[in-house]
Amino acid sequence: MTYKAINTLDSMVGYKDEEFRHIGWASARLDDAANFLPARLSGFLIALSSSILGGPGKDSLRILLRDHARHPSPNSAWPEAAMAGALGVQLGGWNYYFGQPSQKPFIGDRIRNLERKDVKDAWKILYLSSFLMLLLALAMSWLLEGFF
Repeated sequence: MTYKAINTLDSMVGYKDEEFRHIGWASARLDDAANFLPARLSGFLIALSSSILGGPGKDSLRILLRDHARHPSPNSAWPEAAMAGALGVQLGGWNYYFGQPSQKPFIGDRIRNLERKDVKDAWKILYLSSFLMLLLALAMSWLLEGFF
């Protein structure tokens, strides 16, 4: 519940406008801190999942390690870079926020253009990554049970 409250506060007021600048800054930084480990773990699980599914796991890991620092967000580029490498595509470029154009750096190598099938491939990687995270959480819970 605490994590969801942090995330919701960031979504609602994180850097939105001058009126909420101080609370927005704090909620955005708190959200960054709360997502620090999960974002990095997600990136590595995406690379592992890509490899398990017969994809380019090594390329996913290479792009993850190379491109994660290109993104303005300290966290979102980790899974984004891993997925770009897993799919063999380039992500980023122009996007629009509140009707305003915003240029983001490119992440990944443009081996080929995005295709409709990439959505299904990304879902497969996402589902396997989520399952691996569940297994990891259960294992950690089991291991820590003896300590507490």
